[in-house]
Amino acid sequence: MRVKKIFNNNVVLGVDENGTETVFLGRGLGFQVKPGDAVDAGRVERQFVAQAMPAERLAALAAEIPLDEIEVMEEVVATARARLGEKISEHVLLPLADHVHFAIARARAGASIEYPLKWEIENLYPAEAEMGAVALEIIERRLGVRMEENEALPLALHFVNAQIGSGDIAATVQLTQWLRVALETIGEDFGVMIDQRSLPAARFLTHLRYLFLRARDGKQSPAVADQVGEAVKSARPLAYACAERLALRMEELFEWNVGREEILYLALHVSRLTARTDDPAEDTHVGA
Repeated sequence: MRVKKIFNNNVVLGVDENGTETVFLGRGLGFQVKPGDAVDAGRVERQFVAQAMPAERLAALAAEIPLDEIEVMEEVVATARARLGEKISEHVLLPLADHVHFAIARARAGASIEYPLKWEIENLYPAEAEMGAVALEIIERRLGVRMEENEALPLALHFVNAQIGSGDIAATVQLTQWLRVALETIGEDFGVMIDQRSLPAARFLTHLRYLFLRARDGKQSPAVADQVGEAVKSARPLAYACAERLALRMEELFEWNVGREEILYLALHVSRLTARTDDPAEDTHVGA
């Protein structure tokens, strides 16, 4: 492992044994070294390979954050992985630490900030929102800084971002806005309220997450025979019409072309979500 650039005494950008640019962190790691020197493996406490940003930007980010805050974020990420799954990897650590670093500075200065999407995050991502609150407790316990409750909201979005594999938090915000539009569209078409915490709703929202990512990346769902789509359209005309409206809203919002395969899958989800509306004796609060 060789040093490529020194950012401070604790952060260097180097290359690993495979020639991959890697950010190395460790107390005194960059002290009295120069480009081309071997990385002192005995001082390396952690290392990161850039995923969603250039390696040099990642190193600069690490250099701005105190090591004690990064260590706290390691506990947060480990806890989130245990609660939310293995997709919460080390790649979220530094972007999360960057956000928390400035949030801590605001808390110490007595400043506050309003975050949008409070309803969406708490209702569409309840597990991630809960983990955001747990993260605030860990930060308070480890660093003695108490932050406002709404600071859990952007942390929740970072956890969502890590799970869907999006490198851009802005894309996750856009996705969150779209999820609410989709639920409102179904509610308007069927005159119901969808229980966002129900199993059918969770499956539908998961499908929409991946539809969002596929559409953003210009990918299509697997082809489906024409007769299958026609059968669903004939058997579930209201659900299919709602799916077509969802597709149109997506095209209007994001300038994407939503294919007939996606409309079919959307129709199936809408049908499951609203199945109880066929029974007039049922409550209009569906999906429970």
